[in-house]
Amino acid sequence: MSPAYLSAVVKNLPNVPIVFDRFHVVKLFNEKLSNFRRDLYNHLSDSKEQKLIKGTRWLLLKNPENLKDNRNEPDRLKTALEINQPLSTVYYMKEEIRQI
Repeated sequence: MSPAYLSAVVKNLPNVPIVFDRFHVVKLFNEKLSNFRRDLYNHLSDSKEQKLIKGTRWLLLKNPENLKDNRNEPDRLKTALEINQPLSTVYYMKEEIRQI
């Protein structure tokens, strides 16, 4: 998916369609989600919201079916998503991409 690779493919195989694999697309989006969460945390002025966002990285990146009930992970994720609409939007975008 790197620009150099894409350029080489287009140059040497101009009639071949370029296909991206699901793993790498999800991986890139997860990186963007992590960066978004970090930036969001740094820009929040409400310490209560910061406390809810802190420690959610792995909750956001996990597949929902892998969240542990005994660790209260589903409820912690739900609370974090409820209080922050931008984070919720990006999280659900990740889930949509994962379904491809």
